[in-house]
Amino acid sequence: MNQYKDLLQRVKRFHFVGIGGSGMCPMAELLHHAGYTLTGSDRNESDTLDRVRAMGIPVFTEHKAENLGDAEAVVYTAACRDDNPELAAAREKGLPTLERAVMLGLLTQRFPQTIGVSGTHGKTTTTAMLTQILIECGMDPSAIIGGKLPLIGGNSRAGDSGTMVCEACEYMDHFHHLAPAVSVILNIDADHLDYFGTLDNIVKSFHKYAQLTSRLLVVNGDDPKAMEAIAGVDRDVVTFGLSPQNDYYPADQNEEPSTCEDFTLMHKGQPLGRVELSVPGQHNMLNAIAAAACAHSLGADPEALCRALHNFTGVHRRFEVLGNFGGVTVADDFAHHPTELTATLTSAMKMGYNKVWAIFQPHTYSRTYTLLNDFAKALSIPDRLIMTEILAVREENIYGIKTADLAEKVPGSVWFEGFEEVADYAIAHAAPGDLLLTLGGGDVYKCANLIVKKYKERQGE
Repeated sequence: MNQYKDLLQRVKRFHFVGIGGSGMCPMAELLHHAGYTLTGSDRNESDTLDRVRAMGIPVFTEHKAENLGDAEAVVYTAACRDDNPELAAAREKGLPTLERAVMLGLLTQRFPQTIGVSGTHGKTTTTAMLTQILIECGMDPSAIIGGKLPLIGGNSRAGDSGTMVCEACEYMDHFHHLAPAVSVILNIDADHLDYFGTLDNIVKSFHKYAQLTSRLLVVNGDDPKAMEAIAGVDRDVVTFGLSPQNDYYPADQNEEPSTCEDFTLMHKGQPLGRVELSVPGQHNMLNAIAAAACAHSLGADPEALCRALHNFTGVHRRFEVLGNFGGVTVADDFAHHPTELTATLTSAMKMGYNKVWAIFQPHTYSRTYTLLNDFAKALSIPDRLIMTEILAVREENIYGIKTADLAEKVPGSVWFEGFEEVADYAIAHAAPGDLLLTLGGGDVYKCANLIVKKYKERQGE
């Protein structure tokens, strides 16, 4: 990183390889807003690419060396192959080439108040909630979010204040590139063990991230590993959680059966206001309290803050309802770790559906193998379980693990090779009043879209 520390002062023209990516487009928007000249390339047409073009940024749909033009530096995604012609040409020319996480780190240095939202679970939702609060409280933040926030019509926003909100991802220590003034630590759980190896190593990584924070740590006081991670870090600390020993916590929760939590937000024994969430689940109440703790610590008005949390209706792929077809509700969610699955499925089971059908795509061999029993326990929560084969992502199957191994541990579950068979089975067996919920961190959303398409074809739409 040191060789790039003054890059944004020296360089004014960037080329983005894979500019349509969900992590690339937001950075392009912020740089474009700041006056930099950008070009980009991407083979895959998407709504995100349309957004890039709407900014006036030229986009090439083939990867060719000449696309570089007069670019002075190249930014690329981790998915970009070493033999990509644009990347190869940049290196031949001796241009700086930066992986996405490094570029994000440089961007965070441009903002005197960067807020990094970290944690194994809930980063995207909490980042989106915090962004909505800061906007509605008139604080005009810039933002980079891992999912689409309806309020801003996408996953990024270029504001004109010195505040920026972004997700701080722990995978491969990517968040060590960031320069946060404020860090939120939502939780620390065993994940990405293909990289970290042990939970202790994950805690050490978060500890290093906490040390990079210049001003304030906003930490889940109920999470022992999160508190362990900040031990010995000499920064101001604000805690949040469900228990009243935290600085921020809920009280007077509505005892009536409800899909969405309704509570009084407390700060050190004093009520800040009543929060009526519009997104389901206790995990989202905790995300909301984290976002509120951070925003209030930065001076957000309590009344506007509580109103903004009510106005927040969710993020793309976070219990996103895609439609109702003959009484069958189809929804999609990003949950892909046992802890996330447990939270999402527990919420779904309280929503009053006749039957909850979980359609799960296991994500990576290492995670499935390491957490097999935890997955089995979480996936036993819904009424019925349908699965696909494991999505390999970046791995070889050195573990010999198969979806069939997981299916053996969940009585009554079924699994299929492809989305077509999954969709046909789900539609054939779901009845009015049921929920079909696709779950996973890969491309299982395509299965949800396929189910919707097949239902619409049946209805003659």
